[in-house]
Amino acid sequence: MSSHPVAGTVASLMPRAKEELAELVAFRSVADFDQFPRSESEGAARWIADALTAEGFEDVALLDTPDGTQSVYGYLPGPAGARTVLLYAHYDVQPPLDEAGWTTPPFELTERDGRWYGRGAADCKGGVIMHLLALRALKANGGVPVHVKVIAEGSEEMGTGGLERYAEEHPELLEADTIVIGDAGNFRVGLPTVTSTLRGMTLVRVSVDTLAGNLHSGQFGGAAPDALGALIRALDSLRAEDGSTTVDGLTSDASWDGLQYDEEQFRRDAKVLDGVELIGSGTVADRIWARPAVTVLGIDCPPVVGATPSVQASARALVSLRVPPGVDAAEATKLLQAHLEAHTPWGARVSTEQIGQGQAFRADTTSPAYQAMADAMAVAYPGQEMQYAGQGGSIPLCNTLAALYPQAEILLIGLSEPEAQIHAVNESVAPEELERLSVAEALFLRNYAAS
Repeated sequence: MSSHPVAGTVASLMPRAKEELAELVAFRSVADFDQFPRSESEGAARWIADALTAEGFEDVALLDTPDGTQSVYGYLPGPAGARTVLLYAHYDVQPPLDEAGWTTPPFELTERDGRWYGRGAADCKGGVIMHLLALRALKANGGVPVHVKVIAEGSEEMGTGGLERYAEEHPELLEADTIVIGDAGNFRVGLPTVTSTLRGMTLVRVSVDTLAGNLHSGQFGGAAPDALGALIRALDSLRAEDGSTTVDGLTSDASWDGLQYDEEQFRRDAKVLDGVELIGSGTVADRIWARPAVTVLGIDCPPVVGATPSVQASARALVSLRVPPGVDAAEATKLLQAHLEAHTPWGARVSTEQIGQGQAFRADTTSPAYQAMADAMAVAYPGQEMQYAGQGGSIPLCNTLAALYPQAEILLIGLSEPEAQIHAVNESVAPEELERLSVAEALFLRNYAAS
């Protein structure tokens, strides 16, 4: 770790950071209020608002966004004439999935083998703590040299666009010279990385109906059209034999010319079982950063336990399509819907509904802010040079901000390196990454103010 005074301050603040992250992780802030109480998300929002107020932020507010969730905003004034930097994170989290699959409770921050485990520890409640650490370190070492705006989103994981719509309706609120999105991650622990591209995404719900009601499979099976079978056929048509995504009309042969991802390392990071092949063609980086990828997120059908010998009358699925930079997410949505409708067999009735969408993003890595970040990371990670990588995930807000503030420079950093296992069971954060990235962000703000 660096011997820089800012680094020493951050190191001294780490015990407090762990306590605060534990408090924040304890909120079951999943922005799906059919499954989780709204009060949990509102409690997390209030926690962040109180933390910003305690740090001297002005105009702290809980913003009621159009999707029914809250985002937290605050403004910390800097010296007269200084630049303005927007720091972003989100406090909503993915559901814990199978809680029995967690080694320790998902909403209880637990230290194990040098990492801190808990849902949201890396994605992205840790990002909230990272911003707080960076600002506290600067305040203890001469002050914060820029105007700072903080925005903590309440529904990023749901893709319902509440903050995007709010920003469009209040364009002055988040205006800044540079925006730091704290929701990405290093390529691996100890390798400082900025994310230069993000894939966009669309979510489509597809429903198939074939019969007025379920039928006895012995009496009618073999001639009666099975809705679940029809749906399976339609979903299977979305992949080639090698697993590549095949949506009619959607290009899927782009390549990635930046940092490459070793295939064996990817297998280890993804915990692919022995003997199971990776899917798709091209390099791993091509597949996860530069090409579309379809995933069936869920299927509504009878569970195995309790199933009856019936031909199913109806079935539905939720399908995700990740789209790379250069592909319009709205057009990709239309192509996906048309493909599913065209490939549903037997004349089955099929309907599709888009329920979420976000555009892909590509950053301008030649900007002064990127040089300021590279210099900061060189101090926070001695002996390491900042790398540029893509990310297969989506942060729809990035494109909204880029459209609203075309002059703003946007950088993506964060705690979601591969070992963090975000969105999976046993999500965790490496405390040394939280410490080093907080140092990097603090020094970036100082460097950027002087540039």
